[in-house]
Amino acid sequence: MARPVLYGAAYSVYVRIVRLALAEKRVDHDLVEVDIFAPGGPPAWYAQLHPFGKIPAFEHGALRLFETQAICRYVDEAFDGPALQPSTAADRAVMAEIVGMLDAYAYRTLVWDIYVERVSKPRDGRTTDEERIALALPRARHVLDVLEALKRPGPWLLGDRLTLADLHAAPMLAYFVQSPEGAAMLADTPSLSTWYGALSARTSFRDTESTV
Repeated sequence: MARPVLYGAAYSVYVRIVRLALAEKRVDHDLVEVDIFAPGGPPAWYAQLHPFGKIPAFEHGALRLFETQAICRYVDEAFDGPALQPSTAADRAVMAEIVGMLDAYAYRTLVWDIYVERVSKPRDGRTTDEERIALALPRARHVLDVLEALKRPGPWLLGDRLTLADLHAAPMLAYFVQSPEGAAMLADTPSLSTWYGALSARTSFRDTESTV
């Protein structure tokens, strides 16, 4: 079958989530860079792959997908390699709950409200919105508290098996901890700090790091 193609920018949290899944499954694939923040937006042809102009998009033969959760589930189920979803309905539901919680409550707070304001903007010579950070920090604390409460005993979020929940959380935390506030907050959450240390040591994590 055709080689999978992933469309998006290496700096993107959601592109990296898919890249982590592909790496953990050891799936050879191509990454076609699409920068949605480029002047004028993404190229016109990209509208055929993502009707909302976001990233990532994914092709495998005749199959086209444009939602990260759907892409990751397909990667796990369509290719050989270690399973990235739990075997029981209850555990899959918890995995889905964690992923949904991260999308709804963690991504914008950890990445845009804290990392971008504290790290990205100053690096680019732009002014930090300190009020935005101050308002985001209690929300970030709540996200980490909930994630810690949902975490099962064992090295990974659902216990002994690495799942899509871990891969969904990793890129968000990777940006968050680049801020001093994020690093301190994670250090104050021992079980998540240990989890993140183990995850960031994996080959898949190192191979998908972006310099942006």
